[in-house]
Amino acid sequence: MSGSSAFPPIGDYGFLSDCEVTALVAPSGNIEWLCLPRLDAPSVFGAVLDRGAGGFRLGPADISVPAARRYIPGTMVLETSWGTANGWIVVRDVLLMGPWHHEDELSNTHRRAPTDYDAEHVLLRTVRCVSGEVQVTLDCEPVFDYGRKPATWYYTDRGYHQGIAGADGVGVELKLTTDMRLGFEAGRAMARTLLKEGETRYVALSWTEHEPPHSFKEAYDRLVWTAHHWQHWLARGDFPDHPWRSFLERSALTLKGLTFAPTGALVAAATTSLPETPGGHRNWDYRYSWIRDSTFALWGLYTLGFDWEADDFFWFIADVAERDHDLQIMYGVDGERDLHEQTLDHLHGYEGARPVRIGNGAYNHRQNDVWGAILDSFYIHTNSRDGLDDRIWPILKRLVAAAIEHWHEPDRGIWEVRGEPKHFTSSKVMCWVALDRGARLARLREEPELAEEWQRVADEIHEDVCTHGITPEGVFKQHYETDALDASLLLIPLVRFLPADDPRVKATVLAIADHLTVDDLVLRYITKETDDGMTGEEGSFTICSFWLVSALVEIGELDRARRLCEKLLSFASPLGLYAEEINPVNGRHLGNFPQAFTHLALINAIIHIIRAEQQVAVSSVTPARGDRRQP
Repeated sequence: MSGSSAFPPIGDYGFLSDCEVTALVAPSGNIEWLCLPRLDAPSVFGAVLDRGAGGFRLGPADISVPAARRYIPGTMVLETSWGTANGWIVVRDVLLMGPWHHEDELSNTHRRAPTDYDAEHVLLRTVRCVSGEVQVTLDCEPVFDYGRKPATWYYTDRGYHQGIAGADGVGVELKLTTDMRLGFEAGRAMARTLLKEGETRYVALSWTEHEPPHSFKEAYDRLVWTAHHWQHWLARGDFPDHPWRSFLERSALTLKGLTFAPTGALVAAATTSLPETPGGHRNWDYRYSWIRDSTFALWGLYTLGFDWEADDFFWFIADVAERDHDLQIMYGVDGERDLHEQTLDHLHGYEGARPVRIGNGAYNHRQNDVWGAILDSFYIHTNSRDGLDDRIWPILKRLVAAAIEHWHEPDRGIWEVRGEPKHFTSSKVMCWVALDRGARLARLREEPELAEEWQRVADEIHEDVCTHGITPEGVFKQHYETDALDASLLLIPLVRFLPADDPRVKATVLAIADHLTVDDLVLRYITKETDDGMTGEEGSFTICSFWLVSALVEIGELDRARRLCEKLLSFASPLGLYAEEINPVNGRHLGNFPQAFTHLALINAIIHIIRAEQQVAVSSVTPARGDRRQP
């Protein structure tokens, strides 16, 4: 990043969540992204996309670079330490969780089974002076509706300790409560105080009828409750005792934070329009739930022991699949179908990357891989149960029928290209997954005739792919009309389309590793060889690099897989997070942040390596035939 940029590097943001809204915190202590009242609603703090679109800073008066930042271990509580010439302070930021609220009435938003906890709808910031003295400033400037409507502030009956901000035509009202003394300047709420060793202050931003804390003690107690909630949640997981355990734990917390608890939907990322190319226009809104994420999400969550979250996401998918005859590739977090795309031309964009988009025009694309993703999800879910739910069977039959009807048609592929539809090989493979998993589930339900019919179509698709989707050199290709490589072909061994020891699988994985990488990191495809309807270059897609790790393990290249995984883990952000892409040259994170699919692929890759290492360890102590050593 240019040293003169006013924008922090994407990978330097901290991520907060209460499983209903998310926030990004810059190293300066400025909250630069918060959408209310849902994570896909218009922003009230949008400085990540335009420095004038609202922010909320709490920190020392005269410096903007902290001494250290971390999450309190096992939590979503961000701690920032600041050292000045005269003293040290520690700031903690958290979106509060609390006990379940709806004891006397039903929730208007929750469609999944209630738990013991719920979002408090409060962004809490505390500050403690640990030595010396430090001048602390608070500067809260919300700008509603993606930076289009400045706030108007007024005091409440709590005098200088509470203000309310609103704007005409905006349905959200913000309440700022603090033990500092607030003053208002136009659209800003400001405070300044000298903190001496042992002294504390707090500020709470709330946006519903739920009461914020009214003292530092209450604020601290609720922060501790939230921290313990996250630690207790994480303790439910099943994490291997391995040096990479911390990456799995942070990924699990991030995935939970990207889940919209009322419906169970898992969004692709917390942001919109963070650019895939610096200054470029490959800028998309990822605050929606993609059906194709379901397979990796369920596999990852079940593998780590988070069955409740996996089930909630499964039933979100089942809800929309039951409702909609034509399944879309993505939905809003409450199952919304219309995700009409528009540009916000008044916003400057992150480091000038325009346009800024909200909505996603790919929602009505034809992508034939969607049936395979959801059928594989049904299969994974069923394997975690004693049988197939009766509610799922009619949905499953309809989805298999759709795959049978459309598998031979061109589509826009896994990468949602905006060029002409093609016969993408990975889409055909996922149609095979739909029929293969459907046949397996039909056998489970003891419907042999249906299983035989579906298996026959699966075999037909398999033969078609192996005839038209492979180059003369025996390498799977992007689509039937080209010999170009595509990183989505790394899924072939992962979905068991062919055994990992098949020469064509090995040739494909190694071809991608050797020819579709920059400094070992994987590109989706070569943009000059692919009509994706866009111009310009893009960085390496981190999910594809983690797919390569898993695929290398599958074909027996464990050492190479481990080296690549170590390199990828070294590129994690200072807080253990990943954006969509990484620049292979400088390690800069690009694209929306943090990205669920990347963290899902990380879990898959690490578990692949750990299980392979365990198998190697077992085989190394198992005596060969004729060996007299004891195992």
